Amino acid sequence: MSDLKKDAESIRTGAQALRRMTHHTHRPVQAFSEQGHDLSALGALGSLLSAKDDIAEAMDTLGRLTRELNEEWREQATAMTEISDAFDQLDALLGGDDKG
Repeated sequence: MSDLKKDAESIRTGAQALRRMTHHTHRPVQAFSEQGHDLSALGALGSLLSAKDDIAEAMDTLGRLTRELNEEWREQATAMTEISDAFDQLDALLGGDDKG
């Protein structure tokens, strides 16, 4: 197996791992975001009412950033798959030159 073939397989494996990562984070991020709107435990003390809003806003921000990170991982996985495919094609072309 050529180096390009090994590299292509390694990149493809990495892309698959990135795609799986987004599946693992979807539910926890959704649950985290929902909890940001239910901070009733903090509302019990009047002095924490302003903190409740700050915490809810921070949780919304963290949820948004995580969704953006998941999108970035999807884009990276797509790019890695395209690179892997290009390596496979290059390997096949170079292999054809050796036979000719």
